[in-house]
Amino acid sequence: MSSLTVSLIQTNLHWEDKKTNLDMLSKKIEGIQEKTEVAILPEMFSTGFSMRPEILAEKMDGETIAWMKKISAEKKIILTGSIIIEDPINTQDKGFYNRLIWMLPNGEYGTYDKRHLFAYGDEHSHYTAGSKRLIASVKGWKINLQICYDLRFPVWCRQAPIFFGGAKTMRPVAEYDVLIIVANWPEKRSLAWKTLLQARAIENQCYVIGVNRTGQDGNSINYAGDSMIIDPLGEILYQKTNIEDIFTYSLEKEKLDSVREKFPFMKDSDSFIIIPDE
Repeated sequence: MSSLTVSLIQTNLHWEDKKTNLDMLSKKIEGIQEKTEVAILPEMFSTGFSMRPEILAEKMDGETIAWMKKISAEKKIILTGSIIIEDPINTQDKGFYNRLIWMLPNGEYGTYDKRHLFAYGDEHSHYTAGSKRLIASVKGWKINLQICYDLRFPVWCRQAPIFFGGAKTMRPVAEYDVLIIVANWPEKRSLAWKTLLQARAIENQCYVIGVNRTGQDGNSINYAGDSMIIDPLGEILYQKTNIEDIFTYSLEKEKLDSVREKFPFMKDSDSFIIIPDE
């Protein structure tokens, strides 16, 4: 059975200062001594959770994408996190996205645009919502990639198992094995963050990884981090509060498969489809 080694980078971010953030993150990633395969950064890792995309957004050939390609190639890792992107193709809407990038060492990448925009923080007034999930694949692992506020919406995170076999031998195959949530989740709602991460792991019988920032942003909002790794039974394998930290851990496919085989709850799940907004 294969393992997947991930590195969680829980860090403070310099408010709306791309160069300082990218320089700081370069040093942190270069400093990872363990062999790792995926490095995970917080939401809007180059700027903090800013509502000024008109000033801070860049296009897909911009400096942060170039930085991700460079780091991923040099370190020979997959690098992921979200940034502020202007997409010139979508001229009919705002054109700004809170976009997660899944960068491979060969320079190829996948993208996910945040589906649920945080109206309480006015995100919906500045950004366009995405409509498609991104489930990446690496070493036989299927990884569902989402951003912050998406965590509050269980249907969007929900496994949609595929069934094989005849009527008497129907068996489900999970849609994904790992759910990764990158975030700027405020300290005052940390109980919800921790509880929902565990819930998503239990109900979807998957590993869940939440990577959040620390420190204080330019709006005087505090962040406790509380980045976590949770196993398919909901057990917390890692959690760190109120300090910067880099943690590397190997997820075990054998453990995941064992839980799903011992507790075959997925076969009793409801069928559903998500209808995109018009």
